[in-house]
Amino acid sequence: MSGTPCPLCEGEGGLVVARTPKFRVVRVVEGDEARRFPAFYRLIWNEHVAEFSDLAAADRHACMDAVTAIERVLRAELAPTKVNLASLGNVVPHLHWHVIARFEGDSHFPAPIWAAALREPPADAAARLPLQRVDAAIARALSGAGL
Repeated sequence: MSGTPCPLCEGEGGLVVARTPKFRVVRVVEGDEARRFPAFYRLIWNEHVAEFSDLAAADRHACMDAVTAIERVLRAELAPTKVNLASLGNVVPHLHWHVIARFEGDSHFPAPIWAAALREPPADAAARLPLQRVDAAIARALSGAGL
């Protein structure tokens, strides 16, 4: 790592909903992303690695199993139009996966969340979603999977 501090090494990166020895899962609760996409989760690898291929094979499998478990919970609990998965790391080169429930009426749909907004998000978008229930379901899914 360069001399630049890593925000995902120095902080949680959001509201922690699950923690394992290898990674944590957070819900984004601050900023424009949280307002526009209230069911925006990140799986953050605990060890500072920049690329998915930096992980050992068993860790890569565990990581993707966890991403899959999060996606399944979002689909079961929220019935979104689509779930977006992304691992970019251009701005924060610390391995993390975005798992985002998308809905037809969200501010950017059908465009990616990093595109220009097409409309304002519904004012009550977060209030309409049972996010605490989703958080708990993610925690249960990951602990039940032994990840």
